[in-house]
Amino acid sequence: MSLDLNQMSRKDLLQLRKDVEKALKDAEQRERTEALKAAEQAAAEYGFSLDEVLSNSAKGAARKSKASPKYRNPENPDETWTGRGRKPHWVHTALSNGVDISDLEI
Repeated sequence: MSLDLNQMSRKDLLQLRKDVEKALKDAEQRERTEALKAAEQAAAEYGFSLDEVLSNSAKGAARKSKASPKYRNPENPDETWTGRGRKPHWVHTALSNGVDISDLEI
């Protein structure tokens, strides 16, 4: 199938674009359905339903908890930091003022 796009009118090109977009959406839906069936079959081979497999993986993700704070701003006790990631502004300020990081520990 070879189309000479240079010979097509603007109206024909716009219609072609609409047709292609619809065909892409249809193909995506068809492939999603096939992928779902394949996943259900794979789970069934191990004796599980797809819902059981997915609910177990969601529980594993939910088990991860937030890190508890290790440091507290003495000037504002509501401000805490876990010690992970970038240091908050108040930690930088305290350190530059000569405060030892161990003095900020909870």
